[in-house]
Amino acid sequence: MSFYDAVVPAYLQMLNSLTGLLTKAEAHCAAKKIDPSVLLGSRLFPDMLPLSKQIQLVSDFATKGCARLTHSEVPSNPDTEKTFEELKQRLAKTIDYVKSFKPEQFEGADAKDVTFPTGPDKTTTLKGQQFLSNFSLPNFYFHATTAHGILRHNGVEIGKRDFMGLT
Repeated sequence: MSFYDAVVPAYLQMLNSLTGLLTKAEAHCAAKKIDPSVLLGSRLFPDMLPLSKQIQLVSDFATKGCARLTHSEVPSNPDTEKTFEELKQRLAKTIDYVKSFKPEQFEGADAKDVTFPTGPDKTTTLKGQQFLSNFSLPNFYFHATTAHGILRHNGVEIGKRDFMGLT
């Protein structure tokens, strides 16, 4: 398996599934007459980030992951989304960005150094494989899973197949 094949399809699968989850969440709000901002601001616990931020972070980990692994310019994505539609647009933009990468851009990326911020005045450097396996994908999946959990906790009728993008 190429390093490209280990990276890009994983990001795309979850980005597409989250788009579907947001569509179901939006329909749930309409059917139950719930103000969408209530669901978008929902958290699993008071000290956790809300649904909207979970989606923004999933987007960030995919774009920044691809950029850092290919030593491309890291894009800036301000977190301005306040509606389901705006979040779905952000996911669509992220999908297009991830799809723009070519396999040759990832050649040797598993062994190259990746330096990334890990605090206000701190950076960490890992080899590409470590960066992907120990940082980027775990964070990506954590925020995707948390978004799914928030929606499920709030009564949106979704399950594992929805999370996997198999419905």
